[in-house]
Amino acid sequence: MKLVMFTINPLFPDQVMGGAQKHLKHIAIHLGELGHDVIVLCTQRADSIDPFQWHERVEVKPTFRFKQPFPGPYDTPAYNLAAAVQDMAEHLAQADRFYMHDGEYLFPFVYRHIPTVVSLRDNVYPETMLGSFLSHGDALIAISEYSRQFYLHTAGRFFPELKERAIVIHNGIDWERFKPTVPNEILNYVDVDPQRHRILLHPHRPEPSKGLQQTLDVVDLLVHQHGISNLKALIPQWLDVGISADLRAYYDDIRHQLAERNLTDHVVLHGWIPQNLMPQLYSLGDVMVSLGHFVESFGNTVYESLGCGTPAIAARISTHRELLPDDLLDKVHFDDADRAAAIAAEIIRTKRRTSPETMSYLHQYYGIERQLKAYADAILHTPPKGPMTYQFAPLDDRTRYRLSPWCYEWEGGFYHDFRANHTAIPALSSLIRAHPDGFTIANADDAKVPHEHFDRWYRQGYIAPAMDL
Repeated sequence: MKLVMFTINPLFPDQVMGGAQKHLKHIAIHLGELGHDVIVLCTQRADSIDPFQWHERVEVKPTFRFKQPFPGPYDTPAYNLAAAVQDMAEHLAQADRFYMHDGEYLFPFVYRHIPTVVSLRDNVYPETMLGSFLSHGDALIAISEYSRQFYLHTAGRFFPELKERAIVIHNGIDWERFKPTVPNEILNYVDVDPQRHRILLHPHRPEPSKGLQQTLDVVDLLVHQHGISNLKALIPQWLDVGISADLRAYYDDIRHQLAERNLTDHVVLHGWIPQNLMPQLYSLGDVMVSLGHFVESFGNTVYESLGCGTPAIAARISTHRELLPDDLLDKVHFDDADRAAAIAAEIIRTKRRTSPETMSYLHQYYGIERQLKAYADAILHTPPKGPMTYQFAPLDDRTRYRLSPWCYEWEGGFYHDFRANHTAIPALSSLIRAHPDGFTIANADDAKVPHEHFDRWYRQGYIAPAMDL
């Protein structure tokens, strides 16, 4: 078959800027190895203009002129949008199937004539959110059950057929690569001595929601309260730092904070690490942290680190609540630096590594072979189904509500993934306990909950109409 793939991000011959691009490369090469001809269309930028090959049957074409750097790719002149329609239409005219890797090609009329599979790779960026309402693919791939529920409880409220089209294919990790690895070449990229230093890893993009501030709070506690005076925290600088004034200002602020907190000698801001050296980076660490509130659709780094033997501490946000049981991954409530630092100190002092039970679970459920087989089956065999039908159901006295899947309750209140805070709402707690299958406005009236409070819970996203799933 002739397959066309799309990502709104720039791609490179030998660098990977994030987990989504890495998985796209694996999927494209796998389909090429199965004998299909694959063209991957992406956004071009100054350092990625010319076509290149990922495989003899996989050609990558930096074609589109969406705005760079991210975010706001559609903040571009209309003639660039018109070209995006023209270029895609010309490629699809010669194709058998279309795979949209990130749900961010927002012109559904261009691909309605061709079997289309859409993978929604995040729960956050506006283009993906719009794509979930606009991209009427014949199959929709979510990469966790959390993400599937998120889309069913939002776009799925108006397109009931989404329930039948939405499938879960977990990200797969190549455990032949992501395994305990002797650090060697990585020491040319990071200024640490594993014999003298205890090493904390923060291998994330620079956006604040990825938790750099929370990581610095933990580093501060480890050095100044737990007495780990030889700690080095490794923090990457984003590839775009040379072309983005905002990023340069961001890192200048971080350096200022480090000086104020007497942490300059304990944090290493290093260059972006080539993908082939990531197993060495993970293996170099004593502990890895992922403490931000970014509403992950999977969160690769946590599980890659564990696969390389280095324990991870994850904030109890979005998918990290579900992908590993609590006894196989250290989890903390968001912004609990004291608890995260206590766990990190214990891991460092006891030299704890990934448990055999955790490693076995990862290999059983999150292997790359399972992922690639499932993607190939979806892309190659999903039959055309046509656009989904919009349906509107009024919210009335019979509507049942439940706690939204992006919230959870604990003794500290309700945590809301998209508000990134913990809030005590005793009346909502009582309603949920009294009506575990869902509650109506009448139930709230019986509990003396004012209508404006109930409406506020709905408008702020704490509750959502119960879905028949």
